[in-house]
Parts: sequence; structure tokens; C-alpha cells
Amino acid sequence: MTAVATSYPRNKIKVLLLENISDAAVRELETGGYTQIERIGGALSEAQLIEAVKGIHLIGIRSKTHITRAVIDAADKLLAIGAFCIGVNQIDLKAATEKGVAVFNAPYSNTRSVAELIIGLCVMLIRKIADKNAAAHRGEWLKEAKGSFELRGKTLGIIGYGNIGSQVSNMAEAMGMHVIYYDVATKLPHGNAKQVRDLKELLKRSNIVTLHVPSDATTRNMIDADAIKAMRKGSIFINHSRGDVADLNAVSRALKSGKLSGAAVDVFPEEPEKNGDEFKSVLQNLPNVILTPHIGGSTEEAQASIGLDVTSKLIKYLDFGTSEGSHTVPPVSLPPQAGTHRILHIHRNIPGVLGEINSRLSDRGINITGQYLKTNDEIGYVILDVESKLSKEAFELLKDVPGTVKARMVY
Repeated sequence: MTAVATSYPRNKIKVLLLENISDAAVRELETGGYTQIERIGGALSEAQLIEAVKGIHLIGIRSKTHITRAVIDAADKLLAIGAFCIGVNQIDLKAATEKGVAVFNAPYSNTRSVAELIIGLCVMLIRKIADKNAAAHRGEWLKEAKGSFELRGKTLGIIGYGNIGSQVSNMAEAMGMHVIYYDVATKLPHGNAKQVRDLKELLKRSNIVTLHVPSDATTRNMIDADAIKAMRKGSIFINHSRGDVADLNAVSRALKSGKLSGAAVDVFPEEPEKNGDEFKSVLQNLPNVILTPHIGGSTEEAQASIGLDVTSKLIKYLDFGTSEGSHTVPPVSLPPQAGTHRILHIHRNIPGVLGEINSRLSDRGINITGQYLKTNDEIGYVILDVESKLSKEAFELLKDVPGTVKARMVY
């Protein structure tokens, strides 16, 4: 896509990046002409964010930073938010939608990193490597085969057969495992995997259960005492999805009783804000348990891929108005046209707005050479290409159309 001169110079766009976002993302922004970049290593509290976002056009976060309605209300110039991670549950999407702020993320970029780690954990836990490693560090020689097994021939139950779950499925089959999966939607199986319709059936049949689901009302504490009761004695539990989808107290009791023979947990209901902060969990100091600090997708390859993915979406939105991949602004894409200027118009989804836009421009004899509209429940988003010589007049006419949320001349 050919770069164009923006109406608002790129070097005046203020960017705030939190939580050690990848250098690859910074380089991509700088290459695109966005040079006013402030970087902060950790997350910020709501009060700190409210101060920090004033005058900011673009903010980039990871999973620790929470963008609340109060933060969005305080962001007087905010155009877009980049979530440099898989999920966007840390952002108030309704508030962002109402303000016409585009939100982008990278739902696929760390898939391989997470999937590889899950398979590695399966091997470690079924062989009780965590216990043998701890014994060796204590100076104890614990060479035994009892309670250690191969993955080959065992059944892996995957809860959530999305991008990560399906990759785990492929790798597990390559290790000789049988794979079954549960998902609320009907999903085409990879390889010889089989979908089961009932969660408890999956739990009863699986030697290892791994969770790959989002956090919402339907998944909170989906693995509770009753679910664990349905699992096979001596099975293994892995959660590298979201911290609130499993009752860790119930998991702890099952580990102590021997119902579960091992567990790996990477996500927790409450997590420290930054490195070095104190961390506590009911799963600490239990046998054959591997606890990690929310690093499922934390590889250099994944972070670079996420950085490039999200940054490219942000730049396309800022430079051309392309909103494909946004969770808040309806997906619109229109190729640039020679001899035109581009105006973006975000408005409340109420009847008559597009008619008003077209009438105002028509009454002034302004020709629209390209136009595209898409709506969601809350807002409508229009990209208009108009004749260059009349674009300033057109922009002024559109800024005060009834229902306008945000209007911007891109170039």
C-alpha cells in the first residue's frame, strides 16, 4: 500500500506503549513515520492511566493494563487502542465503541508458542519431572519409573478448539495421543480428533485436560469441584487460557487427595502487576505442579509477530481508515483513489445519518468518488473519498452532522 501524506502529520501523533511491547512494534511505527513514542515498562493503574492518556492518539497495551470507561473518557484525542496480546477482555469495548475508538489485537500470533508449551507440559507432568527436578536440587536421587508414563496412547481432552486448541491437537496426534475436544460451536476436526458434545464426557475419558477458552459468563469456574469429580483418577489438568475459568481451590484439593496427579497453571484470578511483586497461590508447594507467570505466549518470536500484526493494523487504520480486525469500529476497507482526499466519519447508529451526509455534500456540489458504510449495534462508520479541492469544505460540513461521534480527515 503506497504511503500518502496525512492531513495530521504522523510525527505529531502521540503514541503511548505500556508493558514492554516488542521492539519490532516500535520499529514498525517509526518506519511508518510515527516518532512521538513514549514507552513504559509495566502496567499503570486506572488513576495513572487517566493522567497518562491525555493528549494521546494511540495507546498500546498487553494483558495487565485495564482500559476502563473512565480511562477512555479521559482520553481526549484517542483514535485507537492496540492490545498486543490474544484477548481484549481488559478493555471496556462498549465504552470504546461509543467513543469511536478502534480496538485491535493479535488473536493468532502467539498460537504456536502456547501450543508448543502445552505439549512440553504434558510430557513433564506425565513423567513427574517437576518432582524429580525438585528432588535433584535438594540433593536427593529419585530414579524410579513408578507413576511415570508415555504420552503415546493416552487421551488428551481439549476444552476450546480454536486457534490454539486445534494446534495442540495436531501436535498431540504427532506424539501418538488420542485427541477429543469440546467446544460450544461445531468445529471441523484436525486429523483424527473427535468432537464430544458433553463436557463431562470429555472429562471422564481424558488422561490430560487442557483449557483454551475465553473468559466470559459461560466459562467462569467451568472447572469446579463437580467438573473435577467427573475426571479420571490420576488425570492431569492444564490451564493456560484465563485465570477465572478454573476454581483453583478445587484443583488444590484434588491434587492433595490424589484425584489429580499433576497440574500446570499459567493464569490466575489475581496476578501481580509487575515483575518482582509478591505472588501467592493455593497451588504453591504441591507435588507435580508447574506454575508459570502468564508466559504461555511469551517467546521472542511470538512477541515480534504480535508487534508486527497489531502495529500493521493500527497504521492501516491511522493512514487509510481501514478498520478490518477492529472489535469496536465496523470493518471497512476502501483502496485509496488518485486525486481525492479521504474523510472518516463515525456516528451513532441512528436512521438518516448517511442521507444527511450525502445531502450536505450534494447541496454544495461536492462529488463523492468513493464511499463505504458499515454499522454495528452502536455506531456506523463511513469512509468517503471526495475531490481534493473541496475536501476541507466537505470535512467542515460533516463534523456537525447530527449523531456524529468522531470525524477525521486522513489525507
